[in-house]
Amino acid sequence: MSSPQDPPPLVPRPAATVMLIREDPDGIAVFLMRRHARMEFAAGTMVFPGGGVDDRDRNADIAWAGPPPAWWAQRFGIEPDLAEALVCAAARETFEESGVLFAGPAGQGLTAPDSIVGDASVYADARRALADGTLSFADFLRRENLELRSDLLRPWANWVTPEAERTRRYDTYFFVGALPQGQRADGQNTESDRAGWTTPQAAIDDFAAGRCFLLPPTWTQLDSLAGRTVADVLAVERQIVTVQPHLEIQGENWVFEFFDSDRYHQAREAGGMGWRH
Repeated sequence: MSSPQDPPPLVPRPAATVMLIREDPDGIAVFLMRRHARMEFAAGTMVFPGGGVDDRDRNADIAWAGPPPAWWAQRFGIEPDLAEALVCAAARETFEESGVLFAGPAGQGLTAPDSIVGDASVYADARRALADGTLSFADFLRRENLELRSDLLRPWANWVTPEAERTRRYDTYFFVGALPQGQRADGQNTESDRAGWTTPQAAIDDFAAGRCFLLPPTWTQLDSLAGRTVADVLAVERQIVTVQPHLEIQGENWVFEFFDSDRYHQAREAGGMGWRH
């Protein structure tokens, strides 16, 4: 419980994260990365590609194919300018962190042959420039005569960092997108030390066995994907409801409380994991 002496909560920064999925022999697979132990935020945790909205993601004036910002705004319950920035950030961060590019040649249309980039590795130099901030995503698309393909993404969830977090807070919008044919996810970035494909259930099981660590939003989204096919996921029309967990101290540990926290904490405790404050 807060007291009159407590500082006001930090304002959450808008962020986008993308669950990359593909169909594997064992069922649907998702791409996960483990953040470097030296990272200031969520070090050592398994995450999806993603990050905060950059100022250059806003009012980017880029070529756009697929559902317009107003469609995304309605689905997420936000203003169109923020929706545009989030979709741009989702595509940019996914490319920077995994090498997967949700784009196609400008003016080709959504169903034309070769309307989606098939080998994004040809843009390796641009990917490095995007990652170090010397190139904006909008300038990259214009230079290569590409357009962002928002139809390759779907809205999935919205989670806000608890108010008790005093270092940084995010208002994170989750997207889901199937790996475009011909592309590969490599996880070659400066923020993670391990990356690869796994089934959602395998990641959940690894968490319960203490072999990896998942924060509540990641665990919940993996749980929502488990047992589905890629076609199932892309056909879902999710009702996006903002989730902001409550964070409190119990003994020497931080404890998250949210709509499915009992199951989450059972798995966390089974794996012998907790948060010390």
